[in-house]
Amino acid sequence: MDNITHSLVGLALGELVERALPAPPDPAAKRTRHRLLLVTGLLASNFPDLDLVLTPLLPAPLGYLIHHRGHTHTLLYALPQVALLLALTWLLWPAARRLLRADRVVRRAVIGTALLGMVLHLSFDALNVYGVHPFYPFDPRWLYGDLVFIVEPVFWTAFGFALVPLMARPALRRLGWACFALMPLLFTWLGFLQWGALAGLAALALLVGGAARIGPRAGLGAALLACIGFVGVQAAAGQAARAQAAAALATAVPGSRILDIPLSSFPANPLCWSFATVSTGPAADSYAVRVGVLSLAPGLTPVSTCPARFGGEPGNPAPALAWKYAEQGSLAAFRELARTNCQFDAWLRFARVPSLRGGVATDIRFGAPSQPNFSTLPYAARAHDPCPAPLAAWGYPRADLLGRTGTAAPPAREQR
Repeated sequence: MDNITHSLVGLALGELVERALPAPPDPAAKRTRHRLLLVTGLLASNFPDLDLVLTPLLPAPLGYLIHHRGHTHTLLYALPQVALLLALTWLLWPAARRLLRADRVVRRAVIGTALLGMVLHLSFDALNVYGVHPFYPFDPRWLYGDLVFIVEPVFWTAFGFALVPLMARPALRRLGWACFALMPLLFTWLGFLQWGALAGLAALALLVGGAARIGPRAGLGAALLACIGFVGVQAAAGQAARAQAAAALATAVPGSRILDIPLSSFPANPLCWSFATVSTGPAADSYAVRVGVLSLAPGLTPVSTCPARFGGEPGNPAPALAWKYAEQGSLAAFRELARTNCQFDAWLRFARVPSLRGGVATDIRFGAPSQPNFSTLPYAARAHDPCPAPLAAWGYPRADLLGRTGTAAPPAREQR
């Protein structure tokens, strides 16, 4: 997820923990505890993204693909991150150090907030099509939620309208209201949101804002329930979208065997979905990747009205589903390329929907081959470059295409 979402979730976590604790008799201690829990929640919910400093370890795009959402996005490596966060707090914040030394309840609350903040970061990242591998090194496989868009204004609206009333200064509250009210309007004007999505966000803002007028706990509770409900709706809608995409592929290419259907919803919109398919057959030794867009309610929202900024197809006459791109390849050639080109093999530790055109590989979850994105690798031009290292041992999302029963790396070989 985006770091605005992570930050708001962390602040909401700190606020909820603070309000669950008994009030200390000393007002100064209460202020320090409140600030400490807010800062802990905020930092813990963003700490895993510090792995961006590791991206220079490999040439682009491999540095980002291999090392972002890497070791810091695992449950095991969350523990040293919590230790680092607590150590920095202890060393750099004298008032917090005194409070932590004197109050066992505060120590437990801060440690719990830091741990839960890390887990929430991984959980929110797991909701989208990008994926995480939280159980590494015990399980190196990527896990994908395929439920919400990677930048989701529903989370901003829910937690934003719950947290703004808690700001102490009136000027900050006014600025917060303006930001969270104007952002959806701006995104709609720019073509990122449908007007129906904007109306839904407005209703959500009124709901959470009205609950916040009752009290902070009511506002935060309403925000939390709204987000849980939204994820539940997305889960049901995603299941329907996957079934619709599978049926469309079976009709378009009879005899093909589906290996995967990655999904990406549109922001604040459970009706429009971008999808990809990875399949083998029907011809022997062949595989195919395809990309399309679908609507779960074509009478209300045909695919032609799904925002083009995120994969919609303006002007497409198909009301329910439109295919946008298809590419076929040889399984034998795909496996040989992975065996002989270690740049491509490294890239396959990330790629879920691989497109190979003209010596260039692109994961078309994130854009068409004609529009290079952060995943695009010119593997042919780098065929004689040294093999990338250090290379994390993530599982291969397309181990099925590679004909591997496990996720381990192939035997060591020299670059040819």
